[in-house]
Amino acid sequence: MKAQFATLDWVVVAAYVGVLILGGWAFSRRKSGDADDYFLASHSVPAWLAAISVLSATQSAATFLGGPDYGYRSDYTYLGGVLSSVLAAVFVARVLIPRFYAARVTTVYEYLEHRYDRRAMRWAGGMFLVGRVLAMGARVYLAAIAIAMVMFSSVDATSIILAAAAVMVAAFLFTFVGGLRAVLWNDLIQFAIYIGAAVAVVIFLRMSIPASNGEIVEALRNSPGGVNKLLLFDTSTDLAKPFTLLTIFTGLFLLNVANAGLDQDTTQRLLASPDAKTGARGLYLSALMSIPIIAMFMTIGVLLHIFYDRPEVMGTANAAAATFSGEKVTIFLHYILTQIPPGLRGLVTIGVTAAAVATTNSALNAMSSVLISDFYRPWREKRGSAPQIHYVRAGRWGMGVVGIAMFAMAVLSFYWQRYTDTPLLEFALSVMSFAYAGLLGIYIAAVFTTRGTTGSVIAALIGGFVAVLLLQPWFGAIAGYTVPKLAFPYQLCFGTAVATLIAVLPRGVSRPTAAAPPAGPAG
Repeated sequence: MKAQFATLDWVVVAAYVGVLILGGWAFSRRKSGDADDYFLASHSVPAWLAAISVLSATQSAATFLGGPDYGYRSDYTYLGGVLSSVLAAVFVARVLIPRFYAARVTTVYEYLEHRYDRRAMRWAGGMFLVGRVLAMGARVYLAAIAIAMVMFSSVDATSIILAAAAVMVAAFLFTFVGGLRAVLWNDLIQFAIYIGAAVAVVIFLRMSIPASNGEIVEALRNSPGGVNKLLLFDTSTDLAKPFTLLTIFTGLFLLNVANAGLDQDTTQRLLASPDAKTGARGLYLSALMSIPIIAMFMTIGVLLHIFYDRPEVMGTANAAAATFSGEKVTIFLHYILTQIPPGLRGLVTIGVTAAAVATTNSALNAMSSVLISDFYRPWREKRGSAPQIHYVRAGRWGMGVVGIAMFAMAVLSFYWQRYTDTPLLEFALSVMSFAYAGLLGIYIAAVFTTRGTTGSVIAALIGGFVAVLLLQPWFGAIAGYTVPKLAFPYQLCFGTAVATLIAVLPRGVSRPTAAAPPAGPAG
């Protein structure tokens, strides 16, 4: 199986690079003069732009490639899981966002400085940084595999490193000078590109199937083995299944609360709005807009099932390979490599790249804001005041530091995947559970109780991380014990419960805080 990148494909890629260069030049004309503008766009972001930016930050190459793969192997229950994100958006908008605005924070972890002290803030920010570097490095590597396969017909170390470097450089083009404002408008461009690529694939794939819509629906409803691939809500209580009605109201709800309200990569966009109500509207919009987007990627997957596994519908048999040059590939990537014509293949390639770039540049700015606001700025102010432009420059250096760390993780993942049986896609989608468990525990204690101390916050962050780690089958194999298969939403529930118990053990110290919510909901 060899991918032949044609001249027309390179023309499409060149046009994409041209857009990046023009966009970088346009945003470099307006330079951020203070830290508030660089990290929060001077609180001028409208709800619709915040919503699109949140979607771009959360829709990565893992979604672009993993969504169709899940639809091909399973059904629409992943789409049903989006209900949890809608419920989580309501919770975050009414409970967390008003508190963050009342406390006038730049990062969500500054809330813990009001509630406990600066050490608690730094530990929470540090946990976010560790988790985000791991998750984003894995996502960059996942995108690099696809780009290297399609563009270079190779998945050796050199091709992967070059592809990963291309993603990182493209992200820097938009983010370095303009800060969050540049990220927001870049997210809009990248969002349009990768959604456009997905729409083009859906149309091309549908045209390749010689059957009516009714015949396709009937074939999906009655798949081999009595499987209904149109199933939206799974009422099973099987703890090994990640997307069921039970997980929607438990682990997936917690995951989405953490992603929308406790992950600076997402929450930064909401804090950049003029007020809490605007930020809340942006969150509601992003949750609702994710439904048709995820539905589209799932539809690609079920149509691939028809294309490859239902010869009675297709009228012919199409074979699907599972490897490329020794590398495991998803069914969607195989389809891209073997079936998509020149031009469209180039569009899909930049669609994967756009998904990776949009996620990467948002993470760069978010991690830099935590690094500077929660770590460097307090340290610097102890040694005397500094002009605002100093922190803007520090933010750019911060992006360089976290960018190098993310690139190193992407390269490390190339070798890591060859010495472990854990699928990288699964790791990329669920790895933030390690950090989220502790963060959820300490914010439950901070928001809903008067208990806890800085010491219990630190212990809870560590305890949540360790609790999730102990439930990993690969870790059990290393440590010499057997772990029953437990889907990651339940792992997150267990980790959060452990972290919460640790966080609320000691009696809290009463201290004045600006973190009380304003009167009335932020809806």
